[in-house]
Amino acid sequence: MRSFAVVVMLAALAALPVGAQSLQDRLPTCFACHGENGTSQLPEVPSLGAQHAFYTLVELVMFRDKLRVTEPMNQMTAGLSDDDLRKAADLVANLPPPVPVVDTPDSARMEKARALAVQNRCNFCHQANYQGVENVPRLAGQREDYLLKALRGYKDNSRRGYDAQMSEVVYAMKDEDFVELAYFLARVK
Repeated sequence: MRSFAVVVMLAALAALPVGAQSLQDRLPTCFACHGENGTSQLPEVPSLGAQHAFYTLVELVMFRDKLRVTEPMNQMTAGLSDDDLRKAADLVANLPPPVPVVDTPDSARMEKARALAVQNRCNFCHQANYQGVENVPRLAGQREDYLLKALRGYKDNSRRGYDAQMSEVVYAMKDEDFVELAYFLARVK
């Protein structure tokens, strides 16, 4: 049912010229996909709550300038000014962080993934608590399916960052490593 609502909202937006919509006009659609408080309920759609403003700003600029092609994000950011993107990034940074998966995690999987994260320096760039910093995204509590999609995208070059670090990190990793890392990071508080 939620997917239908998102499709209806996107269709309504498509009927209006995107350039004619202000940031305020676009925010309800942003929250329809990314969640009211920045915690996504939609498969493969990232939670944005408490993401660092600088990181979010860089991503929004990349979407707007089509340096990263992902619809509907390219359409949603089209025509927005740098100031609009800064306001959106600040708004995201002030949302509450996503709530990690609440279950009884498999301790063997958690330890295996923790070791993988250390081995691949995830805990260096994204910080020991996976909260990220400035231009490095927060991963703690992110949607497991989104994390898996992102890791696979870096590996097959369908997802590009503003630098090549992630592609270099995932190059030697296997898909089962991605599955374990996504499981772990989705449960980190």
